[in-house]
Amino acid sequence: METSVVIIGAGMGGLASAARLAARGVRVTLVEKADDVGGKARRVEVDGQLIDAGPTVFTMRDVFDEIFADCGARLEDYVSVKKAQVLARHAWAGGNRGDTLDLYADRARSIDAVGDFAGVKAAQGYARFTDETARMYDILNEPMMRGDNVSSPLPLLWRIGLTRLGDFAAMRPHKTMWKALREFFPDPRLQQLFGRYSTYCGSSPFEAPATLMLIAHVEAMGVWQIDGGIHALAVGLRKLAEGQGARFRMGESVAEILTQGGRARGVRLANGEVIAADAVICNADPNAIAVGKFGGLVRSAVKPLPPSKRSLSALVWYAHAETSGFDLTHHNVFFSGDYKREFDEIASGRPPSNPTAYICAIDRSSDASASSAQAKRERLQIIVNAPANGDTNPYDPKETEQCTSAMRETLRCCGLTLEDEMPHQVATPAQWESLFPASGGALYGRASHGSAASFLRQGPRTRIKHLYCAGGATHPSAGVPMAALSGLLAARKLCEDLVSTKTYHRADTPGGTSMRSATTEPTPSQ
Repeated sequence: METSVVIIGAGMGGLASAARLAARGVRVTLVEKADDVGGKARRVEVDGQLIDAGPTVFTMRDVFDEIFADCGARLEDYVSVKKAQVLARHAWAGGNRGDTLDLYADRARSIDAVGDFAGVKAAQGYARFTDETARMYDILNEPMMRGDNVSSPLPLLWRIGLTRLGDFAAMRPHKTMWKALREFFPDPRLQQLFGRYSTYCGSSPFEAPATLMLIAHVEAMGVWQIDGGIHALAVGLRKLAEGQGARFRMGESVAEILTQGGRARGVRLANGEVIAADAVICNADPNAIAVGKFGGLVRSAVKPLPPSKRSLSALVWYAHAETSGFDLTHHNVFFSGDYKREFDEIASGRPPSNPTAYICAIDRSSDASASSAQAKRERLQIIVNAPANGDTNPYDPKETEQCTSAMRETLRCCGLTLEDEMPHQVATPAQWESLFPASGGALYGRASHGSAASFLRQGPRTRIKHLYCAGGATHPSAGVPMAALSGLLAARKLCEDLVSTKTYHRADTPGGTSMRSATTEPTPSQ
């Protein structure tokens, strides 16, 4: 019989699930409270310009090539994508060329650049680092990142293979990332640069395991620039899923996940409409389920996440501004003078007084040969790490202005000046909490602190049958490709579970109003 699924949320995880399931003949209804798809990959308007308001770095393209191929399509038929030659430009206080380092898509060119920047030993250390991180990626790619979530290292060891115990030890799971980086980079600036990769999953390099160094290899494998940004990719995924028969209900909120007989059986919308289904995939922060945002009867489906375990949040400026004094590329990082102090302040619940700032210069190419001269205002997204306390700290205008001044000072010390009266908006952890309830503003779910953190992330299955989780706060990790992989994993587990049971039912009308099961109506969970 035909199987029906409701997906809550049109983030990358939900979109990947929708495309994969629809391609397999499942009747998919995706419900999204916003008017557009993308989740965190949204856009805002500033000074008449649309500015990317979510993730900006696109890696692991093969994940999306697979999704599109599974639907008989190609990624490039839906978005215009080009491989970047410059991965990112990095700057430190001083602002002269000697304090700036580019990393490239070409490994040999990056080794030469590191040598020019910090000397022969640094270049040798970087070459060893790239070998080690490639090895880490090779070990964990299939069994961990693309495989099932596991609750302890033992199942992972089994998948890796007992003959590769040396490889497992090489991942340094019990050593912090910061300490491990000293093995490769005596120069503290390079420790800062490669320690920053821990923030890609919302974690501190002083607390995250050295295993997260593999993120550097993920970026080294390729960074792509998409016309229209990551949001354009989300729009492409929607079109792909709709082409397979998925239905999208935009601008509608789910008030309740319905259950019957210990199983998820559909959802109730805020307007009272019931959409019956054989299964539900929730592409929201799992903590929203745990605190009752989707009804009391499903609260026990996942464990609540204590605030102390949250990942980083962020202060994000969306600006349309003139810049001067520094030659920006597409991705740019401006480092603070004291990295340890920066993360200590965040851990204490305060925005950093001397922050590291990332800038995506949206209108500039990542092509090393392309001219980056800008005659007028350009679109910028500027990110500074912040504590995930958006549910307790409202971030009043005075505090926000102090954060803006601190960000500007970091840029100034690195040689970049923004115009004084630039048109802009600021998103604070409080706004992230409003957009993504029960997260506290944490943008990456659980922080990857300690050797066991990766095994504690919420997996696709929950404690309630046929209720699944997907998204950047679930296994395998945060980030655009990881969120998509979580959606694919949720779809796989759903198919496995429904194939093994005889509890299918057919809804009366596909995606219509007040759908009912052919056998019974879901019991309201009141």
